[in-house]
Amino acid sequence: MPLTVYNYHPSTLEYTGSSEADESPLEPGVYLIPAYATEIAPPEFIPGHIFRWAGGEWVAEAIPSQPSIHMPALSARQIRLGLVSNGFALAQVTAAIEAMPEGVEKETAQIEWEYATTFERMHPLIAMVGAALGITDDQIDAMWAAAVDL
Repeated sequence: MPLTVYNYHPSTLEYTGSSEADESPLEPGVYLIPAYATEIAPPEFIPGHIFRWAGGEWVAEAIPSQPSIHMPALSARQIRLGLVSNGFALAQVTAAIEAMPEGVEKETAQIEWEYATTFERMHPLIAMVGAALGITDDQIDAMWAAAVDL
């Protein structure tokens, strides 16, 4: 009898569908669960939601009204004006980067902030700075959409 497993994306943890696990050739009756899969079925479909694997259960999340991945790049000017117009000092961004542990990631973040001419919404620096400033993804999306017109 085949075993159905429920797959999720390795980085977003979003449910991607189901598949059948292979039976172990060495242990009859034991199934080999692939990476990024679970035997736990996601809940019934909820319109306007996705499911993410949260290390032991599926969690329903509303689909963002403005999917971040499709947002246009901002110029260095636009992102800085967007932050300032939302009450964030540029020194706060610099301080967040300065607070990072010494190493390549910190140096890369400093270079990105100081020298990048454009910023992509899904770049890791945006998530790191947003978290350091206490800004949610939805708030970043709203600020980003407004900054496009600056």
